[in-house]
Amino acid sequence: MRRRNVIQGAGGLLAASLVSAPSVRAAAGEAVDPAINTSYRPAGKGEITGRGVGDFDFLAGEWKIRHLRLKDGTKADWQRFDSGATVHKVLGGMGSIEELRKPDGAYMGMGVRIWLPEQKKWADHWTSAGNGVVNPPQLGEFIDGEGVFISEETVEGTKWLYRGVWDRITPTGCRWHQSSSSDGGKTWEWNWWMEWTRVM
Repeated sequence: MRRRNVIQGAGGLLAASLVSAPSVRAAAGEAVDPAINTSYRPAGKGEITGRGVGDFDFLAGEWKIRHLRLKDGTKADWQRFDSGATVHKVLGGMGSIEELRKPDGAYMGMGVRIWLPEQKKWADHWTSAGNGVVNPPQLGEFIDGEGVFISEETVEGTKWLYRGVWDRITPTGCRWHQSSSSDGGKTWEWNWWMEWTRVM
């Protein structure tokens, strides 16, 4: 799932640089957006694993979302825009379906997350409203209150890893962010931040 490629022209550009952090390859400086917290440290030692079924229940409801997204093919050209989302818990907590919308109500895409009991992993799929294609999923799980999902793709002979993270989960908000790595996960570059605030 490469969400960074599925939303085009949804808002204005924010000229900024990538955020520096341990194990993240970044340009000098920081992305400035007081509404989006771009500090990140990986979860702890992995002592508390998720339940599997029900892990995405926190996402059910209505949301407003602020985005900070790196424009494709650039290192420091950021887009900043807003959206809304409706998320449904399905299959008794084995699944979660998200409809992402522009502020005018037009659909942007759909996220479908399904628990795979045999693998003990979540599969996080994304579909763009622009082309209707269901992308291969990121697979992952929740550890120490943080959901980490990984997929890989080979582009022009280079294997890329994509990491999506759900964190800062509270009853009233959460955050999703995505980064990529071309060196097997030794270093990561962030390309998208989504700050979720619950409406109901």
